[in-house]
Amino acid sequence: MKIVLPVAGNGLRLRPYTENLPKCLLPVAGKTIIDWIVDDALFLNPSETIFITGYKASVVDEYLKQKPEWGAVRTVVQSNPQGLGEAISLALPYVSDDEPLLIILGDTLFEADLSILKNESDNVLYTFKVEDPKRFGVAVTDKDGRIERLVEKPQEFVSDEAIVGIYYIKDVKALKEALNYLMKNDIRTKGEFQLTDALERMIEGGCKFRTAPVEKWLDCGLVETLLSTNAHILKRNERARSQQLEGAEIVMPCHIGKNVVIKNSKVGPNVSVGDGCVIENSVISDAILWNGVKVSGQTLSNVVIHE
Repeated sequence: MKIVLPVAGNGLRLRPYTENLPKCLLPVAGKTIIDWIVDDALFLNPSETIFITGYKASVVDEYLKQKPEWGAVRTVVQSNPQGLGEAISLALPYVSDDEPLLIILGDTLFEADLSILKNESDNVLYTFKVEDPKRFGVAVTDKDGRIERLVEKPQEFVSDEAIVGIYYIKDVKALKEALNYLMKNDIRTKGEFQLTDALERMIEGGCKFRTAPVEKWLDCGLVETLLSTNAHILKRNERARSQQLEGAEIVMPCHIGKNVVIKNSKVGPNVSVGDGCVIENSVISDAILWNGVKVSGQTLSNVVIHE
């Protein structure tokens, strides 16, 4: 199996935090977004993980050099972004027809059982039941759970199973043919080559798809959702702190990085403190502090502090 992670987006909705970092490298609960995604999938033993980069591509390249534990990695630059379909097509020359492919969008976190893919014979799209399907692309299934068609933002109810951005492709050759057909014939939706259009073509051609459930879908697209995701992961992974900080009140759940100094302050709940931070005479809750941040004499809540 190979894993493909599209991380080319510029994260405009998260400015100014993405002015110098791509969205996938923003910190959440003590790790970057992309760390959470890759670490959760490593047990599948991918032969290679391919990152589709674009915005701040060189920053991603440098970060990957620090991750030898991720095994074989490759970056492919999407220099002129024309949609997710085009992004995936850039990785396909490095994927053989008989090797399954797992595509995970690099800007969202999730809680889902990926272990089922070890013995899966069909193509699988992970979905999450939503209250307002009009906002999402959805999968329409038959009584046996097979996907009959995909519908983008349906204005009339056809399904509440939103496609979350985790795609397991067994029929790699068919995916290559479908994407090539779209691009060769310049078939676009909203001006871009869409992966869902290629998947729909595969379904129409007889490829078997089924859905698999996502238990939790965690958005990282806005500051407020980034903070709520941070709080959820901290609570999920809450454990006793290994270090004692004199003169500090730590209200769990929190993540306290390495070489942190906290004096006469209350930190937490739901706070991630990066490495090398200094906090003095302050009260901080529901916040993310990047590495090296210094806070003195402040009362802060619901904030991301990057300098």
